[in-house]
Amino acid sequence: MKFENILEEIDGFGPFQIIIIVLLCTPRIVLPCHFLLNNFIGAVPPHHCDFSTLDDGGLFRNLTQEQQLTVSLPVGGDGDPKSCEMFAEPQFQLLSNSSISTDLPTVPCQNGWVYDNSTFTSTLATEWDLVCEKKSLPKTTSTIFFSGVTMGAIAFGFLCDKYGRKNTLLASYLMAMVFGFSSAFANSYILFAVLRFLTGFALTGISINSIVLSIEWVDTGHRSFIGVIGSLAWSVGNMLLAAFAFMVNDFRTLVMTVTAPLGFAVLTWWWIPESARWLLANGKVERAQFYLDKCAKFNKRPTLSTTMKLGANEIEILEKKDRNYTYIDLIKTPKMRRLTLLAGIMWYGVASTYYGISLNISGFGLNMYLTHFIYAAIEVPAKLMIYWLLNIIGRRKCQAGTLLLTGICIATNIFIPKGLWHVRAVVAILGKGLSEASFTTAFLYTTEFYPTVVRQNGLGYSSFMSRVGVSVAPLILLLEDIWTLLPQIIICTVAIISGLVALFLPETLNVRLPETIDDIEKPRRNDAASQSAESAGVFLESKNTTDT
Repeated sequence: MKFENILEEIDGFGPFQIIIIVLLCTPRIVLPCHFLLNNFIGAVPPHHCDFSTLDDGGLFRNLTQEQQLTVSLPVGGDGDPKSCEMFAEPQFQLLSNSSISTDLPTVPCQNGWVYDNSTFTSTLATEWDLVCEKKSLPKTTSTIFFSGVTMGAIAFGFLCDKYGRKNTLLASYLMAMVFGFSSAFANSYILFAVLRFLTGFALTGISINSIVLSIEWVDTGHRSFIGVIGSLAWSVGNMLLAAFAFMVNDFRTLVMTVTAPLGFAVLTWWWIPESARWLLANGKVERAQFYLDKCAKFNKRPTLSTTMKLGANEIEILEKKDRNYTYIDLIKTPKMRRLTLLAGIMWYGVASTYYGISLNISGFGLNMYLTHFIYAAIEVPAKLMIYWLLNIIGRRKCQAGTLLLTGICIATNIFIPKGLWHVRAVVAILGKGLSEASFTTAFLYTTEFYPTVVRQNGLGYSSFMSRVGVSVAPLILLLEDIWTLLPQIIICTVAIISGLVALFLPETLNVRLPETIDDIEKPRRNDAASQSAESAGVFLESKNTTDT
């Protein structure tokens, strides 16, 4: 008997599964708050050199603020004072003829900078003067954070398959809390960057486990519902981040604010069940029996002691041949190797595209809070749309289609004049929604085409590839200093290539989850037919038992 048959008899989508979704909502709300936090803590407010050292009293002190700026700072090509240069001494002649300012000698800022605190009371830039020659460091912080996420994907992919989903989830909660709060008290940029790296490392365990625990407890017919509707917690967290950042203008307080909900997540962890599918695959039959009986009780179905033991023994025999699965098993056999390669390329494109758009929240004529909120809000209809399409046209076409359309939106914005900012904003928002739809599909799709015995390893590898894409995204955005359109061209190309690659992945709509690597390697032409026959057999057996 297959695990899906067991779930059907105890109700693969009942109150028990709904409770799991609810319990995992809080940690999933925290994820986008940290993943996109750098949009706000890494913001660089308007600034100019601190010219207070030029104030020697007399005439300078009697000038207005605007006149002091005129005689102290050179003017750039946009007509605003330059942010990284100042005059060595006051140029009072500019009060009568400001046009000669470009010919006067300047020096780098001598006494730090003065920042506009009207939007932020403090950010990484204002705290450690990460401007001018250090202006790339705020965005680099995002790359450092996602480098931690990348390493966490490797580590937790292995740990989750070896020690279980529930135990590693608790470890992720505690580590993320400790490193998150600690980073708020960092007294140097280097220490802050290290702690952000470790925070990203810990949060990956939450990201991987929350989706897998949800998917592995539901039947085939409701996998897309759990994968899509459950991911709405991410969108809620994304919208909340805009609200938190608007109300909390100090970067240290903001970091603590978005980390605090993990305390509640730790309290709710006790009610989260271990994956019975993982327990069976690892020979822990009695523990799996406990959780399945609990599921049956919550869903008001009879316990399945006899039937359960039969199914457990079948799975146990299959897995005794090779109990210790590692990342090497992803590339040992031909079809697994091909699947792994295609999945890695797809995930790199999905993540690089999503974060390439999400981390660029300027240039559309709206303030950053509103842009971020709209970018987050568009994810809700995008998820609902993809939920409807997943069960109509399938996973593969949805994955490829959303990536290709995202690339088209980015390409379209390249040719729209900046003066038409409202049109550019609409196209960008549409592209953001499509990129989120591709991300949502990818999470569900990946859990379905990897077999149970290496599913966490597969997700860990896929997460690693996606985080490589995420880590590179902030660096790609820095290329606008070389050519303004270069970041958009790169992100557009990546989206289109990864969309084409997704067309070569297997379709998983209404197909039972593979349990072993043999399920991938052996021909599955009759899989749907055998599944239908097997389900019919279980139904008849259940009916006969009821009649007697």
